[in-house]
Amino acid sequence: MSDIIHSAETATRQLRALFDQTPLQRNAYLSTRFGADIWLKREDLTPVRSYKIRGAFNAMRKVLEQTPEQEIFVCASAGNHAQGVAFACRHFGRRGVIFMPVTTPKQKIDKTNVFGGGMVEIRLIGDYFDHALSAAQDYCAEAGGHFLSPFDDADVIEGQASIAAEILDQLGHAPDMIVLPVGGGGLAAGLRGYFKARDLATEFRFVEPLGGASLTAALAKGAPVTLDSVDSFVDGAAVARLGERPFAALADVTPAQVYLAPEDRICVTMLEMLNAEGIVLEPAGALSVDVLTDLAEDIRGKSVVCVTSGGNFDFERLPEVKERAMRYSGQKKYFILRLPQRPGALREFLEMLGPEDDIARFEYLKKSARNFGSVLIGIETSESANFDALYQRMQDRGFQYRDITDDETLANVLV
Repeated sequence: MSDIIHSAETATRQLRALFDQTPLQRNAYLSTRFGADIWLKREDLTPVRSYKIRGAFNAMRKVLEQTPEQEIFVCASAGNHAQGVAFACRHFGRRGVIFMPVTTPKQKIDKTNVFGGGMVEIRLIGDYFDHALSAAQDYCAEAGGHFLSPFDDADVIEGQASIAAEILDQLGHAPDMIVLPVGGGGLAAGLRGYFKARDLATEFRFVEPLGGASLTAALAKGAPVTLDSVDSFVDGAAVARLGERPFAALADVTPAQVYLAPEDRICVTMLEMLNAEGIVLEPAGALSVDVLTDLAEDIRGKSVVCVTSGGNFDFERLPEVKERAMRYSGQKKYFILRLPQRPGALREFLEMLGPEDDIARFEYLKKSARNFGSVLIGIETSESANFDALYQRMQDRGFQYRDITDDETLANVLV
């Protein structure tokens, strides 16, 4: 295990040719809210706005030290690893071929091209990361390229471990707890491995998106398994299968140390950090902050470092994030109203709305009967309790309705 200490500290020194240490900032807002000493390791402030540049640079550096004639580097990525590889390709003057899912946000695709500086070619393949991964590995074998895994690579893991070396240097002591997001597991394996090798008593907590719980599945099975389906919303951590090398480093993690973050709740956290702190986080970058609510009792009075792993957020997604956040907070609901087909019925319904209720969607559906019509209604309000009062008024006046907010099938079709 001592090898990871030497390798991570070497990577840390080498990275200074690209950028200074990312800030480790005490966050007064979160510290006060949770009664703890909470620090944010701002990996969203690297040149590519994610920690992925570390592993990509370190792996490419070590390959070129051993085989300087290597000309082509290949990777698959949902966006952040791609940007790190592109940046490293330009730095080392090597050609990169990058495979990304078709669903990758345009902002990440455009930034990858910019960071590559003409040294990279992007190929969009499949709907999920694993589809792009398979295509990248096939191409790599054909073209004689060197494949740079986003997480299942010892050199990549060592590069990510440089974050741990920086945290100790910046904080001056080992924190009581470090909270990490988990996708493929490279970041978690690197930081935990470094702290274990240093024999430090820091506790670790890991958080993964509810719709992409690859670490949870691997711990339950005793080996990495491929998830049947993945929710791609948290694109930076939505990985269907944990890496083999990361699992070897995380196999002794207990299930109690792993937390699952609902995608809609992550949206609440993203907006909170943006509005309260002016910090732009992508969904994966918000995971470590989002889980603090679940950790509230465990962290009170302790020093806690949350790694904010990325800030590559496409603001075209902001309306979706707001929508999901309001629905999770109970401030927005959709329902189908059975509206009597008589004069004054609509006015009667509108008069039942409270002073803080606002109609965000109103759409007549086909008539279900001669005397009644169905209406799709979306309402926003300031407090979730306002809906209880509205529903009671509707019942008192004989209006029939069906709340479809959490009905995934109906909501997807109608909303």
